[in-house]
Amino acid sequence: MIIGRKPEKKILDAIYASKEAELVAIYGRRRVGKTYLIKHHFQSKNCVYFHITGIKNGALKVQLERYTRVLAEVFYPGVSLKTPESWMDAFEELTKAINIIPKIKKIVLFFDELPWLANRKSGVLQAIEYFWNRYWVDNNRLKLILCGSSSSWMISKIIKNRGGLHNRVTRKLRLMPFTLEESREFLYSQGMDLSKAHLLKLYMAIGGIPYYLKQLDKTRSIDQNINKLFFNSDGLFFNEFDEVFSSLFDEADAYKEIIKNIAKSSNGILRNDLEQQSRLTGKGGHLTQRLNDLESAGFITGYIPFEHKRRGTYYRISDEYCYFYLKWIEPIKPQLKQESNTHYWMSMINTPVFYNWSGYAYESICYKHIGQIRKALNIPLSALASPWRYSPVKNNKENGAQIDLLFNRADDSITLCEIKYTDKPFTIDKQYAENLKNKINTFTKITRTNKQVFMTMISANGVKKNKYSDEILSQIVSLDDLFIEAGNMYV
Repeated sequence: MIIGRKPEKKILDAIYASKEAELVAIYGRRRVGKTYLIKHHFQSKNCVYFHITGIKNGALKVQLERYTRVLAEVFYPGVSLKTPESWMDAFEELTKAINIIPKIKKIVLFFDELPWLANRKSGVLQAIEYFWNRYWVDNNRLKLILCGSSSSWMISKIIKNRGGLHNRVTRKLRLMPFTLEESREFLYSQGMDLSKAHLLKLYMAIGGIPYYLKQLDKTRSIDQNINKLFFNSDGLFFNEFDEVFSSLFDEADAYKEIIKNIAKSSNGILRNDLEQQSRLTGKGGHLTQRLNDLESAGFITGYIPFEHKRRGTYYRISDEYCYFYLKWIEPIKPQLKQESNTHYWMSMINTPVFYNWSGYAYESICYKHIGQIRKALNIPLSALASPWRYSPVKNNKENGAQIDLLFNRADDSITLCEIKYTDKPFTIDKQYAENLKNKINTFTKITRTNKQVFMTMISANGVKKNKYSDEILSQIVSLDDLFIEAGNMYV
């Protein structure tokens, strides 16, 4: 069973139904479910399905031996084949095998973890270029799927290829983590029927990564699972951070340094400030490329606040697991190695540190569910979404202000959104009401907008109705709204 992935399955169905040869590039964060989706989607079809997976740091001979075994299993069952000496020879044999398949049969070639196959001097990429252009592109029943967890490699080497595959990719698909609703459906299929509040707490810690969700013990509470998986030196998530970065990046320490510096700022950090703080990443192009790599992999998000183009790009952590790890595990990792403290998480729940973390995590989740927020507020895709901030210059007596999220609408209006995480309905008292009014007034004054301004609250557990909420808020978005189907949110 494939949970969720409705837009992706439609794309894959269109690829399969196509009457032309298809060259498909699929990428996404490690553990996000790329292999599972392709395997289970196409294995259910009446086609020849060929699936080869790269081996990290595998020697050319080892990679070719594994390829030959799969080739025999799919095309020549029971036959032992000689291992070719190069990928050119390997694809020559593959092309011959394709040609003996009945013409009515479609063929899916799935090259999984292609970056690991294409290690230094392997020649596999050049071989793919040659055989696609020479033979495979004219075979309308052939669907070639190239997949990798190294998003930056897939983008630069396949999607933006400047050699033989230039402009040859017919479809590209970035597989994203599950949404909240997809995560709920997935866990339900695993025998866990969680409330939306419990699921939100879990999602704030590990996000919508299917492999992570699958590690949960349904006999334990969410907090017990977090204790076991994170705060135990034998737990899966204890060393996952280092393993993920080592598997994706050759210079893993430089990438980890960047993400650790970004994690220090709860409001995002400017690229120029990052450059000043970085020791390993180098200047200029090196940092730019690594930021692009981290963003394409889904670990960070770059954004330009509303009407702040001149200041440049800000970055914030967008991967829930990474932020949880850097916030909670890394600072006490030496102690946890000595003695795993399975009660530590329980002792931190409902502390100021917990609410500081949960506020940031919930805000990031809202950014990932902007499609659902749009639908709840009835705001069209034409309205651009972004945060906004104003910090007065030194010795200026003006009040600063920050807008968590705003929608610049085409109907001469702007919707400002205040994002708030609490475990109970949020209460707007007199002081908080003044704070919201200051935000509206500061935003109107600094941006000099003549548009009609609305204030909305995106609160995990809603807002307690009183005279202040009635006076200030135009709409309220609750946790329930984040679980709705967003519709065409990928446009």
